[in-house]
Amino acid sequence: MSIKPRPIAGRLTNPIGLGCMSLSWAYGGRPSDADGIALLHRAVDLGYDHFDTARLYGLGHNETLVGQALKGRRDKVFLASKMGIFASGEKRGIDCAPATIRSELETSLRLLQTDHIDLYYMHRRDFTVPIEDSVGEMARLIEEGKIGAIGLSEMSADTLRKACAVHPIAAMQTEYSPWTRQAEIAVLDACAQTGTTFVAFSPVGRGALTDTLPEPDGLEEKDIRRAMPRFQGENWEINRKLLQDFAQIAARAGVTAAQLSLAWVLSRGDHVVAIPGTAKIPHLEENIARWDWAIPADVAAQVDALINQQTVAGHRYAAAMLSTIDTEDFA
Repeated sequence: MSIKPRPIAGRLTNPIGLGCMSLSWAYGGRPSDADGIALLHRAVDLGYDHFDTARLYGLGHNETLVGQALKGRRDKVFLASKMGIFASGEKRGIDCAPATIRSELETSLRLLQTDHIDLYYMHRRDFTVPIEDSVGEMARLIEEGKIGAIGLSEMSADTLRKACAVHPIAAMQTEYSPWTRQAEIAVLDACAQTGTTFVAFSPVGRGALTDTLPEPDGLEEKDIRRAMPRFQGENWEINRKLLQDFAQIAARAGVTAAQLSLAWVLSRGDHVVAIPGTAKIPHLEENIARWDWAIPADVAAQVDALINQQTVAGHRYAAAMLSTIDTEDFA
């Protein structure tokens, strides 16, 4: 049995999409624009047909890069972007007021060099604005032909249902992998019940669930993983052993650790897709090479027994970041 293409907003896509953030921000040095565009072109050639970007990534750099890369290829890609998070230095804020949504979309359309975005997300919940007001404005943008569908990111099952009462929500994007399981509390099931595609970001554990473990001491100073508890101190010492054992499960199954993690994510439901990110073409090729491999039940059981909420040390985010997340969390 193999994995088949899966729908997002009525369009069938490869269940392995591409998160574009790494080309602009977050994980250390930014590749050159030429290298970034080359990677995006290679992605299309390999069969990636779902690109995910955001206004936040590189403060406009990522959308600009994606826009340049998709010249002449726009029709080959289901294009998603996000708005709502603002950053200036170390200061961050969230604004999903209707006027802001509209103005941010116009900026994204210009940078992406397109007249519409297939899937447009609220990047985070704005607790100062009723979700119904934000979704209502996005519904008007659909009516105007500027976006094709509405998405939410890192929001709760309750927020999803409130949003769906105003307009169908095509996608919910949340971190999900064998070692990040918060979605299993409620959101994964809520998506299935509302007909919402669940889009798993960081499905290979921000590089941890791969054959090349990112030793924290070797990460660049601005790499965001340095601030994440599970990559720090005693937590990392515990987690490293889990990850080494995970790689051994993958080897016995005849796949790489990243391919095992992606197959595990896709096995969680026919409404689930994944968007691993990378700035390296070999990893790009690896991530999609076994996209149609269905993880055997006994292998999935080994993964679940090894890596789960009880065995992983440290939270996925530090306290400051957690305050911006609407997703349910473990007690």
